[in-house]
Amino acid sequence: MRRTPKRFLPPAVCVALVLAFAVAAIGKKKSAFPAVNEHQRAVHVLNRFAFGPRPGDVDRVTATGADKWFEQQLRPDQIDDSGLEARLAPLRTLRMDTRAIVENFPPPQVLKAIADGREPMPRDPVKRAIYEAQMVRYQEKQDLKQTAANASSSQSDSAAQAPTDANDATAHRRESKLYADLKAEDRLNLPPDQRMKEILKMPPDEERALFAGKSEQKDALLQSMTPEQRETAMALANPQQVVTSELLQGKLLRDTYSERQLEAVMTDFWFNHFNVFIGKGADRYMLTSYERDVIRPHALGKFEDLLVATAKSPAMLFYLDNWLSVGPDSDAARGIRRQGGNRWVQSGAFDPHDFRRRNWPARPMAAKPKGKNRNGLNENYGRELMELHTLGVNGGYTQKDVTEVARVFTGWTLREPRKGGDFSFEERLHEPGMKLVLGKKIKENGENEGVEVLRLLARHPSTAKFICTKLALRFVSDTPPQALVDHMAETFLKKDGDIREVLRTMYKSPEFWAPETYRAKVKTPLEFVVSALRTTSADVQNPQPVLGALQNMGMPLY
Repeated sequence: MRRTPKRFLPPAVCVALVLAFAVAAIGKKKSAFPAVNEHQRAVHVLNRFAFGPRPGDVDRVTATGADKWFEQQLRPDQIDDSGLEARLAPLRTLRMDTRAIVENFPPPQVLKAIADGREPMPRDPVKRAIYEAQMVRYQEKQDLKQTAANASSSQSDSAAQAPTDANDATAHRRESKLYADLKAEDRLNLPPDQRMKEILKMPPDEERALFAGKSEQKDALLQSMTPEQRETAMALANPQQVVTSELLQGKLLRDTYSERQLEAVMTDFWFNHFNVFIGKGADRYMLTSYERDVIRPHALGKFEDLLVATAKSPAMLFYLDNWLSVGPDSDAARGIRRQGGNRWVQSGAFDPHDFRRRNWPARPMAAKPKGKNRNGLNENYGRELMELHTLGVNGGYTQKDVTEVARVFTGWTLREPRKGGDFSFEERLHEPGMKLVLGKKIKENGENEGVEVLRLLARHPSTAKFICTKLALRFVSDTPPQALVDHMAETFLKKDGDIREVLRTMYKSPEFWAPETYRAKVKTPLEFVVSALRTTSADVQNPQPVLGALQNMGMPLY
């Protein structure tokens, strides 16, 4: 068989080809961002990694370079944010832990405990004034409920009396408001400190009537008061509203004025990812700490640390009801309790509904449906953990995995939630035995079982793909290239979920800087409003009208 002789290219031709390929590669590298000049690069990063540019920002970033600005933003703790802190200083609840917020601005559950004689009134005169004003409000509501109940169960003569009682209560409130308004005229000329002292001497119903709703007199009375005095005055009318209002104001001010813009954007991103709803009971009080202590500190750290922090957060435990989850074969469910040393005694069947009532007195529980499982196992968190927090809806888990994860997280509960308590692991509520999650055996190990499952999920390839897809959707395109998502997911897995490294990979990718990516994203109402405030260099002294605009645009915060 004849062999074909090998053919070799002349050396000169080889050199020419190598040079040609090199020049082509260099040319390709230089043209990676052909339609994006330095000015456009500055606009691009400020619109994607910040809530838009302020006057002069584009020129500053153009001069120093977008790369340098981005790297600085990745280290928010090294950026001076004293200007923002000065704006946030009047909002005291933003610096309080949940217990302090509950103590200073009592929710209905605390008022009910006082009305029932289970808790004492505070001794501090300012706190006591707030409590007394709310006790009047609480009692009025109870009276109206009783009147309605009497009307539905009594004869026609009693029913006829019910509207009269309600009208009497309404007339009393109007009279208190009128009297408060008349007395307010006398107090307007007093210095703020003296004015506040006189207000605190008023009967509780008059105090509350004075600061309820909107009025020019209320605004005049609040004028020139210290932030703490204004806060106290507003709490006389509605303490819960003070907590909610300051949380909303704090977010708007931070997003608008913080120099740590990437941190603000990523906090917004992760809060949406690990969503908690402000309208669910205790979460009105827990969200301040949730955003400040759980989301923001981990927004640019390791995903696993963020995942564990959210799992142990009182806000998340309460929102998804995991604090009530009890293992079917746990000691509590079987009515066993420890009594000294290793001695165990039977103490009666565990009732999760009673557990809830004792730990968080709320509106009466509905009757327990017949035939329903009464062992207290709750799958809400297990399902959301895998479907929305980590693996994604197509991430490879089954309903069996949901149930097993729910068993793992039994006993992850709250200590005194009514008083703003923190995370607690209760062995007595925990389901014993081995669990099987995603094919992996989780040996019986108490609280550490949950930590092991969170680590498993945080490092799973499906989680890397899901998280990186969401990041690419937020920062690059509504239809991000698969190659970019794969590259980011590779970094996610290689760097143990380091969010900074994943963002760096995205930032340095040709897809992020592609001409079709530039100005291709539509802003949400929040992003639009905040970027408008930033680009006009607006000085927001009262955030409430802006928050009202967001409400009207269909995006109320939290």
